[in-house]
Amino acid sequence: MTEEIKKFRYAPPFSLRLTLEERAKLDAAAGSQTIGDYIRRQLLGENVAPRRPRRRPAEGDEILSTVLSELGRSRVSSNLNQLARAVNSGSLPVSPETEKAILEACTEIKALSNNLTKALGMEARP
Repeated sequence: MTEEIKKFRYAPPFSLRLTLEERAKLDAAAGSQTIGDYIRRQLLGENVAPRRPRRRPAEGDEILSTVLSELGRSRVSSNLNQLARAVNSGSLPVSPETEKAILEACTEIKALSNNLTKALGMEARP
């Protein structure tokens, strides 16, 4: 390895221009692999350095991504969390049933978010 490459954490990327037809063939050949992983395996075989696993989005992933995005933008979970904090601190007087409903709604929204995240192949937050 040259001294110039050693000073970088990662090797500089290599860029390659393809025609639209070439890119379409490459996309089809890669299947569910990322294009980079496919090219790396074609050039280097199985002697490829381990990388963080990634996958290409499946057909329904776009819809799941949109739902997860809308959930985040809606601020519903944040607003419920603020209500739960106010209830727990005593600054918002509510009945025990209302407190329970708010806390259950927080739990359900977190579970929904985690399930959408998992369905997209990402790691869910604790």
